[in-house]
Amino acid sequence: MIRVSVDSIRISLLTQHRVVVLREPENRRYLPIWIGPFEADAIAMALQGHEAQRPMTHDLLKTVIAQLGASISRVLVSDVSEGTFYARIEAERDHQMITLDARPSDAIALAVRCDAPIFVATHVLDQAGVLFDDEDAADGDADAAAPPAAPAAAALPASEPEPSANPAPPAASAEEGLSLFRDFINTLDLDDDERRKNDS
Repeated sequence: MIRVSVDSIRISLLTQHRVVVLREPENRRYLPIWIGPFEADAIAMALQGHEAQRPMTHDLLKTVIAQLGASISRVLVSDVSEGTFYARIEAERDHQMITLDARPSDAIALAVRCDAPIFVATHVLDQAGVLFDDEDAADGDADAAAPPAAPAAAALPASEPEPSANPAPPAASAEEGLSLFRDFINTLDLDDDERRKNDS
């Protein structure tokens, strides 16, 4: 297992679908996962420190777990199969481990509320992650600075229909798939300063 952090929430201007981008801290390897607009809002609100006037679903789940005397130990993006990502929430109660099946979007939304660590199974990052070296990063920065031929991604707002349960980007051959992932990530604005401008 590899520990990751939430790098950003992005929205595709072509499809209006949301993407949560997880990042391996010690590496320039990213894992993009398509998520629904409500889950994207829930993750973004927690990351920005905003609280809803009334508890949202993930806030309610956090409260229920705490009231039952349990705590979230970690969440794990455990598998990817036929374009769908799978996750588990691992909680502890009275020294007993409880494992719950979950969508990655819900697991991440809960993790950021509980300050629980997020992990990705090694084979999932190997299969669906994108590794950038310094040269790729420089290319990506250049692409982000130049006006794109067709707008592909921007900072989160708005609401659109939820895509199917956390689908992965379209399948292809190994080399072709990596190229598609790299092209996709290069269209995303992963620059922290730019993201702060968009979020303000």
